[in-house]
Amino acid sequence: MIRKAITSLCCMLLIGSTWATDKFISVIDRVGEPQFHQDFDKYGNQRFNPLFDMGAWHGFLLPEKPQNLGGFTGPMIVAEEYGIFIANQLDKLTLTDLNTGKTINLSQMQYQNYSLPGALVQTYENEQLIINLTLRFVTNRTSLLETKLVNKSATQKEYKLNWQGQLLQNWKPDSSIKQAYPDWHREINQVNNNLKISFSKLRSTWNVMTSGDSVFNIRRSIGSQTTINSKNLSYRSNTTMTLVANEAKSIFTSFSYTHNDNEYQLEQEKLTNIFAQPQQFIQASELRWRDYLSSIDKTLSATQQKVAVKAIETLNGNWRSAAGNLKHDGVTPSVTARWFNGVWAWDSWKHAYAMAHFNPDVAKDNIRAMFDYQVQADDGLRPQDKGMVIDAIFYNKDKARGGDGGNWNERNTKPPLASWAVWEVYQATKDVKFIAEMFDKLIAYHYWWYENRDHNGNGLVEYGATKHRFHNTSDGNINFSVQFSEPPTWLTDCKTDNDNWYQCSGMALYEKVLEQGNYQDLDIGAQHGAGWESGMDNAARFGFINKTQLTAYANKHYSGNLNQARADWQVRFFENLDDNHRLLGYSINQESVELNAFLAKEKKLLINMANLIGKKTEASQLKSQLNGLERAINQCFYDDKSGFYYDLKISSKPLGQYQCDGQLLIERGRGPEGWSPLWAGVADLNKAKQVANVVMSTNEFNTVIPLPTASLSNPAYDQNIYWRGRVWLDQYYFGIRALQNYGYHQNAQQLIDKLFSNAEGLTEQGPIRENYNPETGEMQGASNFSWSAAHLYMLTTQPTKKLQ
Repeated sequence: MIRKAITSLCCMLLIGSTWATDKFISVIDRVGEPQFHQDFDKYGNQRFNPLFDMGAWHGFLLPEKPQNLGGFTGPMIVAEEYGIFIANQLDKLTLTDLNTGKTINLSQMQYQNYSLPGALVQTYENEQLIINLTLRFVTNRTSLLETKLVNKSATQKEYKLNWQGQLLQNWKPDSSIKQAYPDWHREINQVNNNLKISFSKLRSTWNVMTSGDSVFNIRRSIGSQTTINSKNLSYRSNTTMTLVANEAKSIFTSFSYTHNDNEYQLEQEKLTNIFAQPQQFIQASELRWRDYLSSIDKTLSATQQKVAVKAIETLNGNWRSAAGNLKHDGVTPSVTARWFNGVWAWDSWKHAYAMAHFNPDVAKDNIRAMFDYQVQADDGLRPQDKGMVIDAIFYNKDKARGGDGGNWNERNTKPPLASWAVWEVYQATKDVKFIAEMFDKLIAYHYWWYENRDHNGNGLVEYGATKHRFHNTSDGNINFSVQFSEPPTWLTDCKTDNDNWYQCSGMALYEKVLEQGNYQDLDIGAQHGAGWESGMDNAARFGFINKTQLTAYANKHYSGNLNQARADWQVRFFENLDDNHRLLGYSINQESVELNAFLAKEKKLLINMANLIGKKTEASQLKSQLNGLERAINQCFYDDKSGFYYDLKISSKPLGQYQCDGQLLIERGRGPEGWSPLWAGVADLNKAKQVANVVMSTNEFNTVIPLPTASLSNPAYDQNIYWRGRVWLDQYYFGIRALQNYGYHQNAQQLIDKLFSNAEGLTEQGPIRENYNPETGEMQGASNFSWSAAHLYMLTTQPTKKLQ
């Protein structure tokens, strides 16, 4: 009986003392047959989940249809900043038995088609022949395919081998390459024993970027005769192979994607070594993956092991090696999500925290990649931000930095979790030199917050936005846009736009708009910057609420008066100035409970580092600051009546150290910021108990997938809104650890069990997602998402209480 393709085998437990990669089969569904360069789902993800590894910039899939057996599908390349598929199947093998003249039908053989950690595999077998195809990554630009043929018969066999492939012709389902990019040229040429697929220069900022020297290269260990069809961008390569009775032979094929000629030439030198000893490189890849998997606790259940392996595969799959303006290797949020092929600050801290335990060299480099662009005092663009780590770096810098990229972002930084990541790297590796390397950089970043985001000087910090062309005019006036149904006469200095929108600038005018209150809509770049700086882009506490929700809020609290309701959700900004009254940036008018909790946690860790490397003065200073900050967090941000921590709305008046004055933003509802003091270990015991009660309430955060980014009672809650309802696994993880830190292990376990039971695809073959629907468990957002993987790895491999 013919055995059909195996693409969904259960995760098998290891018997023995070491992990083997073949014990975890197809933990992520890697089947896919791309028809278009861009084929997005409703969240903007490429629909399939290619295998990437070792920092390479290309990946492959498994075939689904019988006619596509004999090779792996794709590949996807990361064209500097965007993942695109370039072929349905670039290298398909067909065999003909020259003794009989018949082409071998692979689908009629017994076959398996599956992935392993770090490998794609196809095996075929009948009475006379075994064919094994295994693809692994052997450098940061090259994957290597071993095609092994075994003659099972007692007679000599001769086979004709044919490889063929064709580039995709369609950009999207509704447009061809010629329609989308008529001047983008692709060519296939043979150079010696290499097939070079070349891409002409294309600088499409939001879709694809190639240098003009970008090449996808195919090279084989066996000579062949190749025919190229330039018209339809296809090729065929033929050779023959003789196998005597019971003989086995292997052919090796390399696939390399390089961004420019320099990379191409360097990779050719590596390929010479690879083809001289291919098995050595293949074995190194397998050993590398065995080492990754050895970090997994062998006492975990099969389900937990599977999720841990899936997390490792996801993080390593998003690992990109240094290229372009990425000076060190980094881990991107998602290779399959449209906008996420860059390196972000707090993403990197989370990735490094987890990867410290199985891929510590990349963990360190991911941190270094961000600090490569830590702002220096002599920076030509923003010296006022010396010490800051910018939000996101990409292959290309933006126009302000002399590049042509659109994703590079200096509008904000991200929450201060860098020291948390660095200390975890030390805990995992005991590398004191890494602490010494990073300490001064971390200190500079830590104190940047107090110099640039503490408007009233009280040691309690606000999120905000940098001085930036998207936030202010060239002479430093804040920018904003406002929409009126009936425009007032006093908007004479604003530029008109469509639908009664006005482009305005100036703090006094912004304040007047807020005071009048009769606008239809309002958009201010600094508000987005502040939301991004928190990492919770459109959270309710930063004044984000949609029109329907605001109307409901007005009906409930103000008899339908929208102007009164809107006042509760308005945000103001303070201009932070240096001693010479020059603009540093902006603070939002609220001190953030979780930002200050994060900074308290960071002080603790910096004290540990300072003591470790003999910096006693710094340790003493930080210790003095920590004591006052811990008291202030509990005194200034906690509401006794509702039993929860909130941000504090403040005025601009100066205050003494750790003094606070203002109004808690209770009306904007509850969110993950409320359990941050528990995660940081600074909450008073009685306050922690009340927070735990709120967290466990089924009317608040104890949903089908627990710990959403806004509680069910939050006026701006919506199960589908990015940071106002969806469950993000970083905030989920912080909530779990918050409960565990204060002894609520049983409660934490209940929430963990709900996640593993209810998150769609998590314990099956679905990719790890950016977030999950709190009420249904449906996957949401980016696929193959790194920080979700990082926190799942931590939950499974480092539980305070073992998962059941």
